[in-house]
Amino acid sequence: MDPIKVDFSKKDGGRKKDIVIPPEKAALKIVLSILCTILFAAGAFYFMMPALNFKSYDFYIYIGAVAASYVVFNGLFANVLAKPEYVPYVKKRAIVPGIIIGILVVAVGIGYLVSSEFFRAESYSNIIDVRTDSDFSKEIPEEDAESFSAIPKLDEDAAAQLATRALGVLEEKGYVSQFTVYPQYTQINYKDTPVRVAPLQYASIIKWFTNTRNGFPGYVIIDMANESTEFVELENSIKISPAEHFNKLLKRHLRFEYPTFMFAEATFEIDDEGNPYWICARLDKTIGLFGGTDVIGAVVVKADSDKGESAYYTIDEIKNDSELQWLDRIYDSDLIVQQYNYYGKYQNGFWNSVLGQKGVITTTANYNYLAKDDDVWMYTGVTSVTSDQSITGFVLVNQRTKEAVYYRVTGGTEYSAQQAAEGRVKDLGYSATFPLLLNIGGEPTYFMSLKDPTNNIVQQYALINVAQYNNNKMGATGTDLSKCLASYISALEESGIKVDINPEDVVVEPVNPDNQEPEKELLSAAGAVTDIRTAVIDGDSYYYIKLDSNAAYFSIAAADEESVVILNVGDAVTVTYEGEGAIIEAESIAKN
Repeated sequence: MDPIKVDFSKKDGGRKKDIVIPPEKAALKIVLSILCTILFAAGAFYFMMPALNFKSYDFYIYIGAVAASYVVFNGLFANVLAKPEYVPYVKKRAIVPGIIIGILVVAVGIGYLVSSEFFRAESYSNIIDVRTDSDFSKEIPEEDAESFSAIPKLDEDAAAQLATRALGVLEEKGYVSQFTVYPQYTQINYKDTPVRVAPLQYASIIKWFTNTRNGFPGYVIIDMANESTEFVELENSIKISPAEHFNKLLKRHLRFEYPTFMFAEATFEIDDEGNPYWICARLDKTIGLFGGTDVIGAVVVKADSDKGESAYYTIDEIKNDSELQWLDRIYDSDLIVQQYNYYGKYQNGFWNSVLGQKGVITTTANYNYLAKDDDVWMYTGVTSVTSDQSITGFVLVNQRTKEAVYYRVTGGTEYSAQQAAEGRVKDLGYSATFPLLLNIGGEPTYFMSLKDPTNNIVQQYALINVAQYNNNKMGATGTDLSKCLASYISALEESGIKVDINPEDVVVEPVNPDNQEPEKELLSAAGAVTDIRTAVIDGDSYYYIKLDSNAAYFSIAAADEESVVILNVGDAVTVTYEGEGAIIEAESIAKN
């Protein structure tokens, strides 16, 4: 038993005090507690990855957790659970960590107050500079036959579905079901074409374990204009990624390289030669301690590099250096929307935004992208806070430079235009994509693709006039671009608006005019039969064939492929199929 050492030195005017009984070898246990706290701090930094920056909430949480861990370790080494007489001693040792945690709480509280919109409304209203002396018909180029042919026809959901088709090439290279598409589809301008690019991720944690040494073999490009996909195989694979783990995780790689930087979510881009990069915008809090999030630079990480070489550029360098012109997305769309909403909300002060709301405007529910001057511009409608069906205009913001331009145009919101387009094909049940903004004959016009919701495939196109969205005559739909445009031009010219586009010059990409499924993209697998199983379903005999080259069972009815009834284990066969899973329906199974 530890000898009892009583500290009677503490007196407080006769009030009863806890008797402080230090444990045996108290000094050694303090040293051990400090060492364990240091180890905890290192481990917490590795997994929490906080920015060592006073403007980051995560920094205060991290420091507080480290301080609290010292108290925990001190209590464990004192065996306070088994020996409650040491509780006063542990409380005494917790004074300094408690003071540290208290200071952190006070700092965060003060920081929150001095950053609040209530006190800093004017600063929030100036966080983005918006030009308002604009003319839509003059500044937004009118569509011609060439540009109209190249407009993006897919939204992100449709692009995601198409992206998986490009992975068929991986099957041919021996990567059977090893990878899927990482759910991030960055829209960029690539060789004057609007495309979305997407990296890969491992299909499962087991697939990560077996493939992480070699990394990801390439990335996917989805052409938004002609609705095609391509898998780009890299000479050097991608080793650093948000889909990796441990030291190869992109966020951890950045934290070790730039411990004080605060980052936005990294985006995947390619340069004009198709070289892949991770673009990691550096954030700063520009109002008080925690308010006014803005971008002050970006770290560009070479994705197909074993060591993840990176370079940091200030926002001024990104805006002015012609060699960095290929960068398209520095400012995140959600951040831009947040900043513009601050601008629209607080132009006349905080109380006006709550009470009178004179001149208070806000963005509509979503956004889309335009290609302009070799940059990607985010656009969204702008509406009064008291309106839900009409816009007062819309704003375009350059995602590389944050140049913002407001165009005063009255008309329907994007949602209203979607409803108008869907109403034209209500008997078919198609759903409209979020509109793209075009200039046709000087008229702001919403362009939408109409999709079959059951398979997410584009079936038709729609053009709806922004100003006269509820006028049934000022819109058009069609199964191809030229027919849709011809109908819309006819409607404009009937209203006295001259349009200098010949619809016959528009390149037509057919979109299943008879509502037919697209031609199936079949895959093939060859190998020796390792297992055969049978089942009778609705009176038909089905055979389930497993090959040594594939983990799945391929199913086919004997009525569709009579030769399967004479297959034996060990026979060499070739299977054609579509899709993936544990059991895959085969198109054909032929003996080699």
